[in-house]
Amino acid sequence: MSEYSSPLLSIPGAVEADGADAGVAAHYGDPMREQRLLEAGQAAVDLSHRGVVRVAGPDRLTWLHSLLSQHVAALTPGQRTEALLLSPQGHVEHHLRLTDDGEATWATVETGTAAALVEFLRSMQFMMRVEVDDITAAWAVVGSLVDGERRETLTPRADLRQLAGGTEALAGVWADEALRIARGEPRLGLDTDHRTIPNEVGWIDSAVHLDKGCYRGQETVARVHTLGRPPRRLTRLDLDGSVDHLPAPGDSVVLRDTGKQVGAVGSSARHYVDGPIALALLKRSVDPGADLLVRCSDVDVAASQELLVDPDAGLHVRPQFG
Repeated sequence: MSEYSSPLLSIPGAVEADGADAGVAAHYGDPMREQRLLEAGQAAVDLSHRGVVRVAGPDRLTWLHSLLSQHVAALTPGQRTEALLLSPQGHVEHHLRLTDDGEATWATVETGTAAALVEFLRSMQFMMRVEVDDITAAWAVVGSLVDGERRETLTPRADLRQLAGGTEALAGVWADEALRIARGEPRLGLDTDHRTIPNEVGWIDSAVHLDKGCYRGQETVARVHTLGRPPRRLTRLDLDGSVDHLPAPGDSVVLRDTGKQVGAVGSSARHYVDGPIALALLKRSVDPGADLLVRCSDVDVAASQELLVDPDAGLHVRPQFG
């Protein structure tokens, strides 16, 4: 049980989520209907367990630009983007959803990561005119889909209860997660581990700018993109629907014909159209057409692959000679 408990859990029918999403509602009584409404842009999802960081000051954009994987130096008020903070070795440490209001840059981050992010950013301030604050206690995140794209907006935490009486329906995080997995979007800490580089999980397209100047971890990202292939690749798994429970994060993925382990499951959900689905990190060398099994509790679940990351990523930009 999370120490945080959203006020929206008091709504009749609300069922609390567990794991990484403890503290907010998994659903409000009808998860499949909530998925349909959310996908249609007619529902909002309580993500108030996520973290919120605010960076103010006249140097904020150029300073963030020097640290993050995304080009943010010219971020305009209201513009939204994603960015990563990488380790010096290029491993993903933080995933940020950013927007600027002309005076400050606001970042929403994975649950439980805001304090560590603020600590790191403050350690890098030096003489820059910036102020970094964890404002999670004052601001809450609300999710929605706008024209098919996932969007996170902020509301004063004191106003969160007003969502229950708003014009939009409420959807739980089960709905949000099912649609995210169907879109093939990774989530930090569930679909990544301490070794994950952006090239493995598709964040090159959404959260990395390949032509910007130097930033922490850039060398690894650029080298894999231009000269090599990522050691692993994110894939979507379509699971056999005859099993009554979903795989857990970390469950093994094996080749059906040999039983050799080739990866592990991250997040999973039941989609209102596609049935049980999951994201998994597999070895790059796994044949995209190979039949797989997920070792789920005490049963093996058949799984087929839907490519999200090209196993030969990097070869298309390899220099040609002769």
